[in-house]
Amino acid sequence: MFKRTLRQLSAMNSIVFLLIFMVFGTVIYGFVSYRLFDKVDDAMRFKAYNIRIVNGRIAPPGRNRFLFDPRILILLRDNQGRIVNMPNNEDIDVERLVELVTQIPPEHILTKEIEDHAYRMINIPYRYEERVLMTDRGPIPIDSIIAISIVDSEVASLKDLLIIIASGLVMGMLIIILAGYYLARRAMVPIQASWEKQQQFVADASHELRTPLAVIKSNAELMLRHPEHTVEEESIRVTNVVREVRRMTKLVTDLLTLARSDVNQTELKLEPVNMGEIIDTVAEQFVPLAEMDGLMLQAEASQELELTADRERLHQLLVILLDNAIKYTPSPGNIKITGGRQGSNIVVTVEDTGQGIPTEDLPRVFDRFYRSDKARSREKGGTGLGLAIANWIVEMHGGKIGVESKLGSGTRFSVTLPAKKVT
Repeated sequence: MFKRTLRQLSAMNSIVFLLIFMVFGTVIYGFVSYRLFDKVDDAMRFKAYNIRIVNGRIAPPGRNRFLFDPRILILLRDNQGRIVNMPNNEDIDVERLVELVTQIPPEHILTKEIEDHAYRMINIPYRYEERVLMTDRGPIPIDSIIAISIVDSEVASLKDLLIIIASGLVMGMLIIILAGYYLARRAMVPIQASWEKQQQFVADASHELRTPLAVIKSNAELMLRHPEHTVEEESIRVTNVVREVRRMTKLVTDLLTLARSDVNQTELKLEPVNMGEIIDTVAEQFVPLAEMDGLMLQAEASQELELTADRERLHQLLVILLDNAIKYTPSPGNIKITGGRQGSNIVVTVEDTGQGIPTEDLPRVFDRFYRSDKARSREKGGTGLGLAIANWIVEMHGGKIGVESKLGSGTRFSVTLPAKKVT
């Protein structure tokens, strides 16, 4: 599936690049063509507009350089479309040229190649009142003036430019294809990673749910085999069912939280909160649990840790971190939670003297369903989703969470949250 999508994206990107290149080349060609012929057209119009009949003769031109441009020929046309003056020029096929110019509509521009030369022609209506030209054939009324310019150099330049653009397109096709493939690969990286993550997530969730369901099923079947037994006699099996149901309920709740976070359906209820008060509240709840496991829990937090945040989510964050610390700290041990300011941030740390995390496992501790000691985690009721949820909570508040650990010496989680208002 991904290979087919990659091919489709590569082809699409290549086509887009090709179209961009073609449009860019067309724009350049059009602009250069306009700039080249625009000057020629201006010169032809200027010379045609300055042709004037005075007392039956063509008045001598002024001193403007356009009037003496040797490339521009002037032909006079009468009201019947016939050319009045026939210039003598051995380099130009005048008769062929005359055949073309008699067909040019007024104010129309035409470019034609005749033999080895390119000509640009424009028909300008004669605009002066005195329009009768005295010739050997008698008086002839002049209807329009046709200006003709040799544009060999301009046409040659455009042909060279067209060859350059076409050659660049041909030679650039390989680069375009490689660029399209590269961008497609880059675009596919997050898609493929998201797909693999989702597949792993589904596989892990199925595996985690399979165990409590199997326990519930086996205990229920055993109880059904002895319908005569009392609840007291089957108390062990009932306890197993209740324990696994609680574990499965917590797992489903965590899965729902993460699923909503993936599609941004979970919104934070932002309000002014005091992080110091939350630390004290959570620590007070966990002190009895720590003492039951032979652990000492200490809390040190400033009472001026104000920030705008979701109180319930921050409470959940600290519960996750302290719950992990208690699970993985053998007796006797110490757990310490602290909160303080560090510049414009609030830093909360949870440190224990537990078994620690292997160095190779540290980069993956916030992955979903990842547990360094799976047997012990299952025994303690862990699902491997707590730290993933903690990481999401911190990210939603614009903060960062990090972990430092040394195997056999303990673990330290550090949460950095911006003290400024969260938007």
